[in-house]
Amino acid sequence: MSTTQDYENLLEANRAKPGGRRRAGGVALGKRIRELRRGRNWTLEEAAQRTGLAASTLSKIENDHMSPTFDVVQKLADGFEIDITRLFDVNNGVEATGRRSVTRKGGGQLMETPVYAHRLLASELMNKRILPFRSVIKARSIDEFQDWRGHDGEEFLFVLEGEVMFHTEHYAPEHLSAGDSIYIDSGMRHACVSVSESDAVVLWINTA
Repeated sequence: MSTTQDYENLLEANRAKPGGRRRAGGVALGKRIRELRRGRNWTLEEAAQRTGLAASTLSKIENDHMSPTFDVVQKLADGFEIDITRLFDVNNGVEATGRRSVTRKGGGQLMETPVYAHRLLASELMNKRILPFRSVIKARSIDEFQDWRGHDGEEFLFVLEGEVMFHTEHYAPEHLSAGDSIYIDSGMRHACVSVSESDAVVLWINTA
């Protein structure tokens, strides 16, 4: 699920609308990162060393001047030594054996980008081994991705509605219709675009 247009833009939802209002269901990632950093008494430089990101990049994220790629989100979680889901929600997640999670229609944590609109399912569960999303594919051309690349792990995509063209760096683009699926090594550069009249809808699962 990757683009380096800064998400695989995972979190364009973090940007404030004019007047300071955020999209409904959006995640205040910049504020969350700042709280985590200050809670540890880290300077931007110290946080940069721990996450492997430039201090200038962290500053832009904290001030909502850029949306991090999925790869960057993983680095943030690793650097702060927390579960990736804690970057999406400040509430305490459910963490126990024998746990379960039900996400009702229209529920989940919204993370919208110019090319995708993801809803993280089972968003209250921490330390998940997989990250399931119900995603609306808004992009209509690979040219809409200023940059696209891979990230750690593996992923699975199942087309629920419409048709998509799934691009990977080592293979020809693959046309997928409703009911079709694809499983890939996420390390390959990849991106997904809708080729149907309406935005396509997919179930997208990443390993955490």
